[in-house]
Amino acid sequence: MDFNVKRLAADAGTFLSRAVQFTEEKFGQAEKTELDAHLENLLVRAEATKQWTEKIMKQTEVLLQPNPNVRLEEFVYEKLEKKVPTRMNNYELLGHSMIDSGTEFGPGTAYGNALIKCGETQKQIGGAERELIQSSAINFLTPFRNFLEGDFKTILKERKLLQVKRLDLDAAKTRLKKARMTDARAAAEQELRMTQSEFDRQAEITRLLLEGVSSTHAHHLRCLNDFVEAQTTYHAQCYQYMVDLQKQLGSFPSSFTNNNLSSASEGASISVPTIPVSTSLSNSASRGGFSELRCSSGSRKARVLYDYDAASSSELSLLADEVIAVSSVPGMDSDWLMGERGSQKGKVPITYLELLN
Repeated sequence: MDFNVKRLAADAGTFLSRAVQFTEEKFGQAEKTELDAHLENLLVRAEATKQWTEKIMKQTEVLLQPNPNVRLEEFVYEKLEKKVPTRMNNYELLGHSMIDSGTEFGPGTAYGNALIKCGETQKQIGGAERELIQSSAINFLTPFRNFLEGDFKTILKERKLLQVKRLDLDAAKTRLKKARMTDARAAAEQELRMTQSEFDRQAEITRLLLEGVSSTHAHHLRCLNDFVEAQTTYHAQCYQYMVDLQKQLGSFPSSFTNNNLSSASEGASISVPTIPVSTSLSNSASRGGFSELRCSSGSRKARVLYDYDAASSSELSLLADEVIAVSSVPGMDSDWLMGERGSQKGKVPITYLELLN
């Protein structure tokens, strides 16, 4: 019991001594042992590493998940060590909406078919985004978070302990200066040697930890390369998905015809040729074939890409995937050809056709 009381009294005395030393330093009434320049530079670099790591982490999380409410929910689940519920991302939601609407309009129609294809591509992009988020979380965010919650917390702990040892050292120096009696000076000198040794040992421990920040930078550099590689893969996948979609939609038409009311009021039906959605290379090559056909007097086989309902008696209705003969007629609009199926003939829009070799 007496031992515990003495221990508490000693601790209280040490704490009071540190508090007095700290207060006198603040008011300029006591000297303060300065850390060597190398250690100070290491401390500044460690603090900068901590601050920029936090900022990079925060902005990366915002980039990967722009919705703050979702980020907060994921944070809560992480702290509770529970699995985050699986939810569709915005690309996947858009994809499902496009597919559902395309199904309702009819996959056999040009518009419905196009919506379904767009929806499938949006879902693919959503899957690629999910892979990017997962890869970035494992290879980029987690190492950054481990540094903040592990290595840097250890550095903070040892830095605070170094501050305590410095206060003890400076308090011992102050007591030595105030000591007048021989016995008191001897005790003060012994205390100073002990506190100096503890301070030097703690400074060395802190220095070694701070120098380890260089290894942290090297590790974070590798993580940064992994993040860039994940982004490169993601954008390359998205680009390829969109190029493939563009090729599929390259000759999808947007057909504009007069409605029945306009036809009745005007007494005639005016049909406007289809307009391709894309001007991809494959579509340009196809148009080149049509240009050659218009310059010749012969005919060629063509596959019908989509169903087409004739808007007037001068046009020929088409069924997807059927093969017809097409030829050019002098004076005909450049967006149309003369189609022939058995004994049936009529104008057909070139954007519904794919020339066969």
